[in-house]
Amino acid sequence: MKTIKGPGIFLAQFAGDTAPFHSLDAIAGWAAGLGYKGVQIPSWDTRLIDLKRAAESKTYCDEIKGLLASHGLEITELSTHLQGQLVAVHPAYDAGFDGFAAPEVRGNPVARQQWAVQQLHHAAMASANLGLTAHATFSGALAWPYLYSWPPRPAGLIEEAFDELARRWRPILDAFDAVGVDVGYEIHPGEDLHDGVSYEMFLERVGNHPRACLLYDPSHFVLQQLDYLAYIDHYHERIKLFHVKDAEFNPTGKQGVYGGFQSWINRAGRFRSLGDGQVDFKAIFSKMAQYDFPGWAVLEWECCIKHPEDGAREGATFIRDHIIRVADRAFDDFAAGGADVAANRRMLGI
Repeated sequence: MKTIKGPGIFLAQFAGDTAPFHSLDAIAGWAAGLGYKGVQIPSWDTRLIDLKRAAESKTYCDEIKGLLASHGLEITELSTHLQGQLVAVHPAYDAGFDGFAAPEVRGNPVARQQWAVQQLHHAAMASANLGLTAHATFSGALAWPYLYSWPPRPAGLIEEAFDELARRWRPILDAFDAVGVDVGYEIHPGEDLHDGVSYEMFLERVGNHPRACLLYDPSHFVLQQLDYLAYIDHYHERIKLFHVKDAEFNPTGKQGVYGGFQSWINRAGRFRSLGDGQVDFKAIFSKMAQYDFPGWAVLEWECCIKHPEDGAREGATFIRDHIIRVADRAFDDFAAGGADVAANRRMLGI
């Protein structure tokens, strides 16, 4: 059994233009000061990393690792959530997602999609150059506007969407496979991979690709009322990344899962700082230890109430206190009688 690594922190929600959040060196010092041992780096944020350079230069990657090591930190994973989203965009979301892309390809969906694919290829090489074994991303979506079957969906619509999604991702998965890195899809609303069933639809279409893996985040399952503990039982062999993120769901007589177009603070389902929501993290960390999860426990902070710096400070302690130091021997070894085939046969009367 392995002890989960951590605590780690996803830097996307904290990076900014003011100190100490404006550079990798500065934000690393801040994170280390809070007790974090690893950082998950959003690859689209050039204040923190040059993804193309990392893909092309092992020396540059060694410099990044050395900088983080000077603060007592490691890289947990790279993230291409924004670029992965752009691998597949339904036209209804063109304007909304266009800002995720580089300025030179905005307003051009074909060029934007090609740019996103190249970004994923860069991420594969950069991950390998950094010595990483897993990568965080989104799947993108073509079928999401048709989530609710009204008007009734025409036969074959969803199947064609997933066929196309698989066609787009298969070469990317092969690129990650070539360098020995798992792709962890964050199962998330707005993505075609948004629950276990939709993930299985995709997995079948990519031929059960060994690199088509999962990023586990229980907060999204609370908001859709999916059994997030049973999910681990189903998919533990594919779970390679772990976002430690809390949430709560408090339905009323006026709104439920859909949220009624309300702001985050007024929704029945909303994300919360660690310990302020309803997620049973003791049970989650127990299952992750039971199934020998090989990776990091990484804080993804999102909360509509608490200040982010307080959430980060509390999150480091929360994760550290929940990581289970796994046993190195059976608890009843003291009563073991050793192995004796002859004695076993006598006990069985044979």
